[in-house]
Amino acid sequence: MAITVTCKCGKQLQVPQEYVGKFAKCPSCGNAIAIGAEHAASRLPEQPPAGLAGGEMTRDDIAAVERLTQAYATLRAELAKAIVGQEQVLEELLMCIFARGHAILEGVPGLAKTLMVSSLAKCLKLQFARIQFTPDLMPSDITGTEVIQEDKSTGTREFKFFHGPVFNNVILADEINRTPPKTQAALLESMQERQVSVGGKRMPMKDPFFVLATQNPIEQEGTYPLPEAQQDRFMFKILVDYPDWDEEFRIVRLTTAIEEAELTPVLDGPAIIELQHIIRRVPVADHVIRYAMRLVRATRVHEGNVPDFIHEYVSWGAGPRACQYLIFGGKVRAVLHGRYHVSTEDIQAVTRPVLRHRIVTNFNADAEGFTTDKLADRLLETIPAKEGAIAASPDTAGVLKK
Repeated sequence: MAITVTCKCGKQLQVPQEYVGKFAKCPSCGNAIAIGAEHAASRLPEQPPAGLAGGEMTRDDIAAVERLTQAYATLRAELAKAIVGQEQVLEELLMCIFARGHAILEGVPGLAKTLMVSSLAKCLKLQFARIQFTPDLMPSDITGTEVIQEDKSTGTREFKFFHGPVFNNVILADEINRTPPKTQAALLESMQERQVSVGGKRMPMKDPFFVLATQNPIEQEGTYPLPEAQQDRFMFKILVDYPDWDEEFRIVRLTTAIEEAELTPVLDGPAIIELQHIIRRVPVADHVIRYAMRLVRATRVHEGNVPDFIHEYVSWGAGPRACQYLIFGGKVRAVLHGRYHVSTEDIQAVTRPVLRHRIVTNFNADAEGFTTDKLADRLLETIPAKEGAIAASPDTAGVLKK
């Protein structure tokens, strides 16, 4: 997907969508052009390939996808005001939100994990709550609790429920691995069923609802690793790495100045819900689904036709939820890159964040430093995209349905 930008000299440029929030250099005059949200309307969408089953896409379908790509470009431009670099992290974070999933952000202290989530909540115009997980945190501190209240006029007493911080749209579970599993499990029902059961009553969560958890990979003494069942509820596990030289220079210069970035809300709750429905209507060919399943099933040691390195390094593989999130992630990535169908390339792009917290490695892998990311890369190299499937063509992908 390209964005059309006009320079002061009159020269028109076409730059990739990834340039939103960055600068492009004019080849004629050498002027640096800031690519911002105002250029979102000038994007040139990639048309669906010829020969799609069912004919060409309708105007409503194209308009719906355009709204999502425009919202994405505008969000990236706003977040760039507060967050320097971390392009891949921000993209994966937004992919989770548009796919109605949750995410874990893992990185050492000082990499702006908390700032990313709080800035995102401001740009989305949603109710935000931060929960600082500590060893003495109780489940009722998250979900809420019932207290006895007396009616002074009648003298009767009754229980009244006071809502906890989980009853917000965006929940930042900060340092989630620093509280015992009993308290960590307080998020399980809300993340999966989008409700909380207290006192025999079921109370639905607000929609949209996202849990964005952070954890520190160092200082593991006194921490409580998330149980595998709870990790499986998160769509992505996103690794936040150190910035490069130029990015760190910009961070130091911006954060030590007087001015502070002012973020403008871009989307509200109803708009996000509409965009989430658009993602579900994106077509996926059967051979793409089979490819995603093949990748996931190849991680299970007890399955047949499993690569030898899986037997050597893996104790337990990923479950069916990994297949679902590969497809959801592929749908979002396809739309954000200007396409109206999912390809195997989209599945490959989201394989790492989907599988890295769903594969349990054994002692051999730990001893040799063979991480889950390396396992995912080996799987992508070992399993061809066309294995056990029809030709990798969008001809059977269908079209978006109203």
